[in-house]
Amino acid sequence: MSRLRIIRFLLFCNIFSCSLVALWGQDNQPPEQTNTVQSVSSRRTYEPAPVVPFYDTLFYINAGVGSFTPHERAVSIAERIRNLKKWYADFHVDSLSVISEGGLIEIAYRDMIIMTVTEADARAGGKTQQELAKEYESIIKIAVEQHYNDVEWLTILFRVFLILLIIAMQYFLILIINRLFRKVNALIEQLKGTKIKTIKFKSYKLLDEEKTTRFILFLARILRYIVIIIMLYLSIPMALSVFPATRGLADVLFGYVLTPVKDMFTGIIRFIPDLITIIVIILVFKYIIKGLRFFTEEIDKGRLTLKGFYPDWAYPTFNIIKTLLYAFGFIMIFPYLPGHDKPVFQGVTVFMGIIFSLGSSSIVGNVVSGMVLTYMRSFNTGDRIKIGDVVGNVVEKTPLVTRIRTPKNEEVTIPNSNVMSAQTFNYSQSARNYGLILHTELTFGYDTPWRQVHELLLEAAERTPDVLKTPKPFILQTALDDFYAQYQLNVYIKDADKMPRIYSALHQSVQDVFHEAGVEIMSPHYRTVRDGSQTAIPVSYLPDEYKAPPIRVKVEK
Repeated sequence: MSRLRIIRFLLFCNIFSCSLVALWGQDNQPPEQTNTVQSVSSRRTYEPAPVVPFYDTLFYINAGVGSFTPHERAVSIAERIRNLKKWYADFHVDSLSVISEGGLIEIAYRDMIIMTVTEADARAGGKTQQELAKEYESIIKIAVEQHYNDVEWLTILFRVFLILLIIAMQYFLILIINRLFRKVNALIEQLKGTKIKTIKFKSYKLLDEEKTTRFILFLARILRYIVIIIMLYLSIPMALSVFPATRGLADVLFGYVLTPVKDMFTGIIRFIPDLITIIVIILVFKYIIKGLRFFTEEIDKGRLTLKGFYPDWAYPTFNIIKTLLYAFGFIMIFPYLPGHDKPVFQGVTVFMGIIFSLGSSSIVGNVVSGMVLTYMRSFNTGDRIKIGDVVGNVVEKTPLVTRIRTPKNEEVTIPNSNVMSAQTFNYSQSARNYGLILHTELTFGYDTPWRQVHELLLEAAERTPDVLKTPKPFILQTALDDFYAQYQLNVYIKDADKMPRIYSALHQSVQDVFHEAGVEIMSPHYRTVRDGSQTAIPVSYLPDEYKAPPIRVKVEK
């Protein structure tokens, strides 16, 4: 069985069952309402009792008569009104009358007293007995006449016809809706590749054309079901409202839809003044942030200078102020939000506060450290730095961590709190401002003249690429040990990123220069017997006629 047939069958069953309930309710009295009896001091005071002979309350009985409570009186009156036609086959509403007899005012039909209007009833109604009796007589006439008109066969047949008309209308409306949505589905298929395209977020493809089309068709199918369900829901109260016995149920079902809609529109209208206030607050903060962004750009580009305020502080400071403004703006908007005073809303905010306070100690510490590092100006993105044992270039600075890429392309993530507690060496800043000094140390025996060592080291520095000529390289003699003298070669460079390559080239130049000069670079504790021993200088640097010295043996007598 297709979905359309199932929907049609359910529609027919629902409305047919409503019709049966309505027809059954024509000759069946709804259950009587119970009334509570309260005791006040020594007197008994009763709540008003409704008189309900058919489907609606005609009036209330507020006082008892003798031993009869208002509830008992109301039940008895409703029973007499309900049975008038049963007891009198030739009943006519015009025969109802008000009779004054023995100081009592009564409403009667021929020889049957329907009810007595007492002085207590009149006092409760704020009228005279005669006025109240006339009012009750008019109400009873209208109710009885309306009821007997409702139970006539022509009226019932007409209402059954209305039920069938509602069913037919719903049937044809469902056919029209299904046909309309079939055309919509065909149009969606035609638009694939033209209007319906791949959905992307930047470079990420969320949905291709096929998936996008299927998703739109799914939404159309859901919309069709929603429209049909709404129509079926509205048809049931329409069918129930045809018969008096079920009009109350129709009002209840309509109320389930109309009451939320009415409350929604009422809430929207009441929210309009607060919405205007929220919009004004948002606009004010928006233009304040725009003004701050303009000054931030001017400071960052150097067109606006402030004494003691560096350009690289511009955007971090702007981000901090912007965050504070957002927080302050939310605090101002919060009292105007709908539901801000509801316990659920307050519970969510308290829960979020607890979660943040329990898990944010280390986060807050890293954020504060990141702010301090920004204003300390220890390093910038791209600088070659050393933090603890890690040497590399700064690739990212975030409020929480600092990321460094080492010369071996190892990316190291260091929490900002650890950066704050460690020593930081910034090689790039020194190189930019006054030249970074690289140094290397060598040791030579005392048999090698120190002036020659200085000359050779300076010559090696001149041969090394990327070493600055100005300032000039210089030599420091840092130690005079037992076996050797210690020399330190210092050179200036401008590009800190080339430190490993410059060090390697410098060491190569030192070796070349000393070998060319015939000066051995030996371990400080190297021991050799020069008689018969080959020199430590590479063969390529030795003259062609070089020969290892012979072993000399000296015999002393």
